[in-house]
Amino acid sequence: MEGEDFAKPSISVVIPVYNSETILPELTNRLAPILRKSSDQYELLLVNDGSRDGSWDQINQLSANHGWIRGINLMRNYGQHNALLCGIRAAKHAVIIIMDDDLQHPPEEIPRLLEKLAEGYDVVYGAPQEEQHGFWRNAAARVTKLALQSALGAETARKVSPYRAFRTQLRDAFANYQSSFVSVDVLLTWGTNRFAAIPVRYDPRRIGESQYTFRRLVTHALNMMTGFSILPLQLATLTGFAFVLFGILVLAYVLGRYVIHGVDVPGFTFLASIVIIFSGAQLFALGIFGEYLARIHFRMMERPSYVVRSSTPESLAESHRGQANAAHQ
Repeated sequence: MEGEDFAKPSISVVIPVYNSETILPELTNRLAPILRKSSDQYELLLVNDGSRDGSWDQINQLSANHGWIRGINLMRNYGQHNALLCGIRAAKHAVIIIMDDDLQHPPEEIPRLLEKLAEGYDVVYGAPQEEQHGFWRNAAARVTKLALQSALGAETARKVSPYRAFRTQLRDAFANYQSSFVSVDVLLTWGTNRFAAIPVRYDPRRIGESQYTFRRLVTHALNMMTGFSILPLQLATLTGFAFVLFGILVLAYVLGRYVIHGVDVPGFTFLASIVIIFSGAQLFALGIFGEYLARIHFRMMERPSYVVRSSTPESLAESHRGQANAAHQ
């Protein structure tokens, strides 16, 4: 894909689909003219992530009516990032654009992402111009971005969003990645440090409710930190070191009182509070170690990131042949 003309790059749009049967026709109708103007070669990959409605039937119908639409049907609901990984690996073209299935990400903003990408960046995020959710949801999103900060840099991490455009060749950096814990944003950092973000318009959600609750976002941030970073272990080390210093200061205080005044420090409450503090620090560190051991356990089990049940006419094998051809263009 070296030498690709980014004035009109070939484009693969990857969208994870969950219970979006009614909105998919409008989504594809709005995407079609944008992709025609932006590229001579393009495709839309709809990855059905265990939808409980008729989303897969709708995808099959759209694929039959439009040769540029392909569908992949997963065995069950694996989560948004796992579905994205599946779509990224099946993509044929030089640039991948990721967006949600609910039209919160306007397709009309795609040309702006491509323009920024053409400036020499490898990944471009379309950041919302203003906060879209309630206090707790936004707070959880900030926790997730904090987990990405060391890899992306503080400025870019604050603007990370699900609306992304990046060069397909980045997937070579995580071609052999196999785990049930997936974070697309972390995996992209394995291939590049050339990130950018631009403000784009976000529209109100058209159907349903977001599956990313406060709890799920915090869990996702925890998975990122313990699955892709040693920051929690370093935090446990620093916490332990801080409490050792605290213990030394307490010991110095007790000995000083005894040597200078000839009296012990009185009080069961004082002693009990010191024991509780140290016990809490030890349990905190053990909890972090346990999280890492759990990740190691799941990695050794070699649980797949996803399993494909079926796909629309073009098989996954043919998709991968298309990837190889695109890589030599």
